[in-house]
Amino acid sequence: MPSIAVDPLSFLVGFAFASTVWWLLARIRPLWAEIRTNAKESREEAKTRKTSSVEENHRRITLRRAQGMHLAAQLFALDEIIQEPRLLIPPQRVEPGTATKFEDIISQTLPYLPSWPEIAAVYQAPTLTLPEALAGNTNIVVIGQPGVGKTVALAHLASLAANRSEKLAGLQDVVPFLVHVANLKLPVSDAKDVLNPLIEAASEHAPMFDVGRLPAFFQNTFKSGNALLLVDGYDEIPPEHQLIISDYFKLLIQTHPKTHIVTTGAPEHLGGLITLGFAPLTLVTWSVKQAEKFIERWGQIWSQTIAMEAWAQTGAEQVDPLLLNVWLSADNANLSPLELTLKAWGAYAGDSLGPHVLEAIATHIRRLAPANTPLAALETLAMQVILSTQPVFDPRKAREWVKSFEVAEESVKPEGETTETSDDNTIEEGKPKKGKRVEKVVPTPSFGLLGKMVSSGLLVSYPNNKMRFTHPVFAGYLAGHALTNYNAEEPLLNQPDWSGKYLAMRYFAAHGDATKLVQTLMEFSRLPMHRPLFAAARWLRDAPKNAPWRGKLFGTLAAIMQTEGVPLSLRGQAMAAFVVSNDPNAAPLFRQFETTLSFDLVHLAVLGTGAIRDGKAVKIMEGATSAPSLAVRRAACMALVAIGTTEALEAVAHTLLNGDEDLRRAAGEALANDPSDGHAMLKDGITMSDILLRRAVVYGLGRVNEPWAIEALQKIQIDDDQWVVRNSATEVLEYRTNISSNAPRKLKAPSESAWLIEFAGKQGMGISPGAPATDVLLLALKSENPDTRLAALPYLKFTPNEGVVAQLYGAMYKDDPELREAAYNVLWELGASGTKLPHPSQYGFG
Repeated sequence: MPSIAVDPLSFLVGFAFASTVWWLLARIRPLWAEIRTNAKESREEAKTRKTSSVEENHRRITLRRAQGMHLAAQLFALDEIIQEPRLLIPPQRVEPGTATKFEDIISQTLPYLPSWPEIAAVYQAPTLTLPEALAGNTNIVVIGQPGVGKTVALAHLASLAANRSEKLAGLQDVVPFLVHVANLKLPVSDAKDVLNPLIEAASEHAPMFDVGRLPAFFQNTFKSGNALLLVDGYDEIPPEHQLIISDYFKLLIQTHPKTHIVTTGAPEHLGGLITLGFAPLTLVTWSVKQAEKFIERWGQIWSQTIAMEAWAQTGAEQVDPLLLNVWLSADNANLSPLELTLKAWGAYAGDSLGPHVLEAIATHIRRLAPANTPLAALETLAMQVILSTQPVFDPRKAREWVKSFEVAEESVKPEGETTETSDDNTIEEGKPKKGKRVEKVVPTPSFGLLGKMVSSGLLVSYPNNKMRFTHPVFAGYLAGHALTNYNAEEPLLNQPDWSGKYLAMRYFAAHGDATKLVQTLMEFSRLPMHRPLFAAARWLRDAPKNAPWRGKLFGTLAAIMQTEGVPLSLRGQAMAAFVVSNDPNAAPLFRQFETTLSFDLVHLAVLGTGAIRDGKAVKIMEGATSAPSLAVRRAACMALVAIGTTEALEAVAHTLLNGDEDLRRAAGEALANDPSDGHAMLKDGITMSDILLRRAVVYGLGRVNEPWAIEALQKIQIDDDQWVVRNSATEVLEYRTNISSNAPRKLKAPSESAWLIEFAGKQGMGISPGAPATDVLLLALKSENPDTRLAALPYLKFTPNEGVVAQLYGAMYKDDPELREAAYNVLWELGASGTKLPHPSQYGFG
């Protein structure tokens, strides 16, 4: 093979050149990477600058809208009048191997009543703010009766997020997206279009120059997990429409799993939210202290703003706000925030039709109705909305419903043309005129009535031909009043369960004879929930005292209260129904129950006595502080403070000084509910030499939400000469500091739950990723370890087959009070989700 000659000089030059090139490339590579990174960052910064203005505009618009989302928006901004919404802390989830969380005596003594938060309000049960509830990083459904303030709660949260409030802590930079279900054009057929309904809803309010940039802004925000979606109105719609919304939530969670969602719900009708992992949190009604604070604030702002306007100066002489506030505070038992707002408005405006809450609602409807509008037109529209189960209705259909009431354009009557005369009830210039003889020409309607209702604020209009009443209570009130003139019981009863149906029946019962409705609901009612019965019990407060159905309904509620072996959470609802009814017969009934030998019944009766503030029962309550049952002794301390008379508070003070350790703590915590004498006793107790007394006072101070109480606890934590008192101060301060740890959290998947994996291993079983592990969980429910039994329950609500329901009933009827209550709570969530729960007798229980 011939040899190849290599020029040494050429070789050296080539080698040197190649080495130089490779050396340069090695040096340039990091620089090139840096250039690419800088270019990417520049693009991101440009993108951010482009969207930042969109975001700031969106925040500003959201804030403006949120500040107007309340009943008195035409008078005040929301932040001027709001009482901060509070959510009832749910029972804590148990997990084997973890320390038990601190729990105060109030929480240990009150049954969990998410459908009747009035009892929690009386006894000031521990609560969370909305930002604290969000700290659990789970989606939330805020539940409560109509008028309790769910819309205001969402508007408040939207305002905090729009302002980047520090109260949101780790979620301070989230972007709020506030919509009503009527805003959403659903369903969505393709997952890639999941944000389109939200973008379209935002486009209605966005500046023209931002509309084209909204899609990119939404995509970036949801993709980054920085979106807080607030959806109002889920509680107002029937089940078939709820299914559409919950399917949308499911798709959104699948495509953007980091999204934070908060929506509204009725305690009895949650649709598919529970199976999606939403945590139901009850919005607590106002306590007496909050109601008085609201009335005082209303009077201040009214005097500073509304009373200064020209029309107010030229009208009738203004009544002294102090007198008005005394009158308002004297008779507001068990009123919802909506009802108290309307009552205060009527008192200060001087236009109220009467002192009853029904008259306060009627007054506000009169304010909102267009001038010269027949009341029958409003009632007909509302009645058709309820009967057609269309709370969000098509105005084109609605025009047909009210076309006979349309006001025609004025015209001159031609000579010889006949006229019709009739007795008409109209609303003219905001005031009802009855029996007015009206002469009218038969005209061609102009179809402007719905538009006038929108302009006056009675209706809200949306794109895509959608309208709704501004509040479901107004629709329910008008419909209920109208239905008393028809035989409409059957159509109502045959509807699926939804809030509008029950609102209409409630106001039907207030204005007519609801005997047939109540009788049918009582026949439908059964264990384990008795939902129809408790729905009818809500009607007692406003129904005529001589209504023929009241006695039978009260008798059934009393029977449930006395039923042994069922959860206190069920029996407690019957007690709450007596309290909320404002019926004078509740007091002697509770006193009678307090003489029985059933500790559970006495426990509930004592709580009921305190809730209605029965001053005649003070001696009985004093005796109950010596009862053999710890729960009864605790409840008696709480009830005495709720009654609040001098005699009652002196009895609690005696208990604080002389009771055993547990009873002293109960007395101390109960006194925290009395802001005057109770707080004064706690301040005095700090200085006492008695160790047990000071320790009890520490637990009481832990429930006082005032700066002076925190300062006192911090001083005790350092200066007290007894370690047991210092430790108690440390315990309650840590609880207050970490209150958000009580927020509900997402369940770990069964395959990721350490305690469940360990339990399965001991049974010789495994858990596959993505599997529900129902068999393992049912075995855990039968475990001898009480913590294991309790830990299994929350998982079982996601697989509510017949076998699971049977085992849940078994847990509910076991002689284990804690397991019984926890099982009932799971069954309540299943029932609210639409799961058909058979009577326990089907499985040999009850």
